[in-house]
Amino acid sequence: MTEPTNTNDQSNETNVSQSSSIEVSDRTNSLVDQNMPNASDQVRQETKQLIEAITRKAQSETQKAGELVQENYLEAVRNIRTEIEKLNLDPERVEESIKLVQMDAEKNWESLVKEFEDFGNRLNEAAQAAWSILTASDDDSDSSSQSK
Repeated sequence: MTEPTNTNDQSNETNVSQSSSIEVSDRTNSLVDQNMPNASDQVRQETKQLIEAITRKAQSETQKAGELVQENYLEAVRNIRTEIEKLNLDPERVEESIKLVQMDAEKNWESLVKEFEDFGNRLNEAAQAAWSILTASDDDSDSSSQSK
């Protein structure tokens, strides 16, 4: 019966060493250390790495979405330009219109990027708030048991 326990211990150690490659930001270190002062070092480290993994995944997904939107937008602008050129309009007016569309596109793109960044920040703050709520309930139960 001790063999499965040893195997599980080895498996757990492997999982810890595999996940320990995640670099933890100062912000996450501070958040976890403040909210989990009585937790073991291993629990705090695993929690820090979990928060970092969630944050990085959210940032990655936000970046991918932004890149996809940009690619689709640029393709649409190219298609519109091709269609306009087929209409045999005054080239100077077409060029002027395209410049205006490009200026609007850059302005809209900057706005979209800002919205994605804000979304990523809100997602990170939501994760931190959820963590604070989870750890606050542990602190509250500790406080009430100490006062009795």
